[in-house]
Amino acid sequence: MLAYVIRRVLYGGGVVLGVLLFLGVLLFLFLLFFWAVEPEDMALRAIGEKAPPEAIAQWIENHGYDRPLAWNPDDQKDTLLYEHFRSMLTFDFGRSDIDDVEIARRLREGVGPSLSLTVPLLLLGVFFGISLSLFVAYFRDTYIDTVGVTLCVFGMSVSIVIYIIGGQYLIGKLLRWFPISGFDPSPEVMLRFLALPITVALAAGVGESVRFYRTVFLEETNREYVRTARAKGCGDGRVMTRHVLRNSLIPILTQVVMAIPFLFTGSLLLESFFGIPGLGSITVEAIHDNDFSTLRVMVFIGSLAFIVGQILTDLSYALVDPRVRLE
Repeated sequence: MLAYVIRRVLYGGGVVLGVLLFLGVLLFLFLLFFWAVEPEDMALRAIGEKAPPEAIAQWIENHGYDRPLAWNPDDQKDTLLYEHFRSMLTFDFGRSDIDDVEIARRLREGVGPSLSLTVPLLLLGVFFGISLSLFVAYFRDTYIDTVGVTLCVFGMSVSIVIYIIGGQYLIGKLLRWFPISGFDPSPEVMLRFLALPITVALAAGVGESVRFYRTVFLEETNREYVRTARAKGCGDGRVMTRHVLRNSLIPILTQVVMAIPFLFTGSLLLESFFGIPGLGSITVEAIHDNDFSTLRVMVFIGSLAFIVGQILTDLSYALVDPRVRLE
């Protein structure tokens, strides 16, 4: 396993490609937030369209946007390009453009609520997705399979916003089982606030998961080792759980590992609709308030999480399939 990791890191070019992609993302962010947007526009959106020129100039100076864009003959370090790369590479995110609060502090405050929502959602989503997919695939070519696929397609066709509004109205307002919105970090009541958004998200995403995993399982059932296992007298239940599931772990692991980095970026819709003060809510508020510094950091974190997820996915294949290490 260690030899495989070293080979993939040093000879496969995964890390080198990841570093190049990471630097390209930083350059794209600079072009997006500094080249395409003037500092005066940032100031007007932050302090108001009717702000006097003196206030605009003071705001630009306070936030360091008065530096040259990419070239300064006197001091090359005194440019927006250098400061952008320095701050992102050292994770010195600075302060918000709107209320001058440290962005790092907001991230520390938001990561807890986001993980409280996304981690149980990921674990329950994988469990129900795989379980229901095995059940449907076990009854392949029967009415149970047909009904299951039909329900999955129907569920995938409905927008998650409909699930959220319907869940809040039915479960939160009519049945009054759980609060409609809000969040309390106290362990004794936190589950009550998270139960409704987790239930809604599971209902909205289970159709896509079942469709994907069912396709993977049905493809594996046509392999020669499955026919051999049945010829030896193995029942369908044992074949599905001991053979088909085990040999389908690479696509399953791909889905799971790729989702792990995004646990730290939160869920935009769920956190906004259910009033959860996580990283997703921070991103939405930054968009609404035209908080460019915070939005730049959140886009950077999401891009970094995606790159890390790609590398982890490549390395994790060796955990479930020894043939990968041999190749």
